[in-house]
Amino acid sequence: MRIAAITLYLRRFLLAWLLSVPLAAAPAAAAGVDPALLAALAGDDTDARLQAIAALGQSPDPGAAQVLQALGEDRLYATDDGRVLIGDGGTRATDAATGAAAELPAGTGTIGINNRLRRAIEAALASSRLYSEQPAERLAAARRLQQTGDPARLPMLEKALASEKNDAVRDALLIAQANLELKSSDPAKRRHAVEVLGATRNAAFRPTLAALTQERDGVHAEPDAGVREAAAHALKQIDRHLATIEWAGNLFYGISLGSVLLLAALGLAITFGLMGVINMAHGELLMIGAYATYMVQTAFRAWLPGWLDWYVLAALPLAFAVTALVGMALERTVIRWLYGRPLETLLATWGISLMLMQGVRTLFGAQNVEVGNPSWMSGGITVLGGLVLTYNRLVIIGFAFFVVFLVWALLNHTRLGLFVRAITQNRRMADCVGVPTGRVDMLAFGLGSGIAGLAGVALSQLGNVGPDLGRGYIVDSFMVVVLGGVGQLAGTVIAALGLGGVNKFLEPYAGAVMAKITILALIVLFVQKRPQGLFAPRGRSVE
Repeated sequence: MRIAAITLYLRRFLLAWLLSVPLAAAPAAAAGVDPALLAALAGDDTDARLQAIAALGQSPDPGAAQVLQALGEDRLYATDDGRVLIGDGGTRATDAATGAAAELPAGTGTIGINNRLRRAIEAALASSRLYSEQPAERLAAARRLQQTGDPARLPMLEKALASEKNDAVRDALLIAQANLELKSSDPAKRRHAVEVLGATRNAAFRPTLAALTQERDGVHAEPDAGVREAAAHALKQIDRHLATIEWAGNLFYGISLGSVLLLAALGLAITFGLMGVINMAHGELLMIGAYATYMVQTAFRAWLPGWLDWYVLAALPLAFAVTALVGMALERTVIRWLYGRPLETLLATWGISLMLMQGVRTLFGAQNVEVGNPSWMSGGITVLGGLVLTYNRLVIIGFAFFVVFLVWALLNHTRLGLFVRAITQNRRMADCVGVPTGRVDMLAFGLGSGIAGLAGVALSQLGNVGPDLGRGYIVDSFMVVVLGGVGQLAGTVIAALGLGGVNKFLEPYAGAVMAKITILALIVLFVQKRPQGLFAPRGRSVE
């Protein structure tokens, strides 16, 4: 009898072991989706279904998230034999309890949900995705949990924090944890939450922290003095960070505005500084360069759509050539007869500017046209947790300094530059030694006009293009040239960046209009004391 009993026991053990092998191999069974929770989801008791949804949300099993997502998308089915199936949109399905493939029986209805259950599913999905293998999904789930106010989620957050390795996800989880700890009755937890929120230096938490420091009718909103002290310190951290971001932002946008002014004023520094011509049509040369960019973009969209991202590179030489030709034509037909007569050049070029604007209105219409940024100039880099350095402005800053380098190299290391400098220092002597002064005048004016065209390409990447585009930059360009010193390249660079920076730092306090008026008044006072500008002038104005 004893031998028979032992044999029976061994048979039962072997049978159980054999049955356990396929169960262990089934992935859904190993995942541990509780059939009792699935049965509750298929039932009629709303409270039981809510509890089952909450339990699935706290499960680290990926299968739980699949069940919740299927329930929210009306793809969870309950069969007559008690199974719960996840449909694939067709006739195929997966058993939610075992993970085995199955046929979806005909006539099987989905498990219905109401708005209350739908909200619970969304919250539970945010919790279950904390255990996803994808960091992006965990980060999105953590940010969603920052909006919840349920203290019951604290243990789940602590569990997720203990196993999280990604720094961005950990930071988001800490913020979610701090938001819940602020509602705790334990002062130590509330203080920890305040310290975490202050360490984020996020301005979105400033109202919450400020509320903790308020006092009304002798009663503090936060009863614990230690928590109030920590909240005051956290507010100072956030305020210092905001001040740093504001200062850095003003500096960046000041350099950006200065680089635009530099491009706009660089050509004027040649035509006005080296040649003594007050060219009031310089702004319209910028406009022509911008419209040339618009034409190139239109041509690329029509004939080379696959290369549209590179239309700006094609627009640069075209804009330079078109505006240089326009400038040389103006010099040969009008300006060459007005050298040494600044008032007449001012009036003549002002009339030319009106003609150019009307010509553009006739060709393109009075409305602005849109010039889009290529993909590699779209977007930006986020620094200091809140300051966005846009790619288009970064490219324009680099481009401005590149153009300055090219102009410096041309004026100091080429034959044309040698002739320009010779005519600037002593026109009569240069003419006597064989320098073709007339042709050099034409080429120098064309160079200044071509640089204005390049400035127009840059301006087209910052906003819409219209007939009045250049009018807003002509006065600022003259201020840059006068402040930097007539004919001085280094002075033009320093003056442009300085005016751009001062303007951006004044705007938050005085407004855009008063900032420009203040800058103009400061320049007038400066020129009264130092008429030659930052650097002594060199050119025909000295003769």
